[in-house]
Amino acid sequence: MSRYIFSSESVSEGHPDKVCDYISDSVLDACLEQDRHSRVACETLCKSDTVVLAGEITTKATLDFDKIVRQAVKDIGYTDPTELFCDTTLKLIPIITQQSPQISQGVTAATSQSGDQGAGDQGIMFGYATDESPEMMPLPILLAHKLTKGLADDRKAGRVTFLRPDSKSQVSVEYDGNDPKAVTAVVVSTQHTPDADQKRITEYVREDLGPRVLEPWWNGRLSLFVNPTGDFSHGGPAADAGVTGRKIIVDSYGGMGRHGGGAFSGKDPSKVDRSSAYFCRYVAKQVVASGLAKKVEIQVGYAIGMAQPVSVKVDTFGTGDERAAADFVTNAFDFRPRAIIERLELLRPIYRSTTNYGHFGRPGLPWEVVEKPAAVAR
Repeated sequence: MSRYIFSSESVSEGHPDKVCDYISDSVLDACLEQDRHSRVACETLCKSDTVVLAGEITTKATLDFDKIVRQAVKDIGYTDPTELFCDTTLKLIPIITQQSPQISQGVTAATSQSGDQGAGDQGIMFGYATDESPEMMPLPILLAHKLTKGLADDRKAGRVTFLRPDSKSQVSVEYDGNDPKAVTAVVVSTQHTPDADQKRITEYVREDLGPRVLEPWWNGRLSLFVNPTGDFSHGGPAADAGVTGRKIIVDSYGGMGRHGGGAFSGKDPSKVDRSSAYFCRYVAKQVVASGLAKKVEIQVGYAIGMAQPVSVKVDTFGTGDERAAADFVTNAFDFRPRAIIERLELLRPIYRSTTNYGHFGRPGLPWEVVEKPAAVAR
């Protein structure tokens, strides 16, 4: 059908799953700050007053897991000692071992069968870009992130005193073909202080937050749902368990572009789940920016321990010259893990800045840069 409605959701940094993502990426950054060749696969679980760290870390860094975890929770805003989940009172259970030597021998160039740095696992990765927004992101997920980011900004600035860290949003957009026409529905659920009722929170979203962060897409005809259960005063890890890697569609394209299935957070860039997904996004943006397509999806497949991908596929969805786009992608870009890491400079401690409000579509991230033609061809 040429006309349809597409919906995407976002969650805030205080959502239990995102708490875990941020802790895992904080551990990763702490490793890279001291040892850029650290191998990190860090998973986090949080529930009630307890945080569990589990995974495999091989690093020369000296790590104070207790300090890292408490600082991450403090950054998010769980600092009320009267609440069950709080930075100063939580309990930490670390279960960390070193990376399996059988994985390491395939990833390390000196020992891999390919003679180059191999992929840290098998898998398929996708990258997506579209010209429907200046950020080259699908509009529904872009707007949903603006709402949850707006909630967090207002809370941290003290602008709205009844807001608490846990929140979610959802935005529905009507399309005509590839073109977004209007926002038809918005859902906002936010944790709040017990004294704030649904009417007060709805007025804030309808009169302030929505028009301010969604302009020019806010309109008086859309259906608005705010805290639809009526009360959301009990939230965060005190109410629900969180686990690293459970918000992969929120992290990528909101369902508009496909996702290979591997989570991003807590993984160093030798894991192609993360680095190649970032690179596929980078490549997709160059395709759209070059005018070869209005939207494009890149798929790359890897075998564990092998440097060269087993497949590269380009889909322009009938919006451009697919053969020219495919030639451009295969001739101008090197999808080997080591080449990706070098091109995007991924051994820096940048990963805490990626965790929340989408890994794509935000300025300042190296895979979001649109290069000049000469730079792309290098």
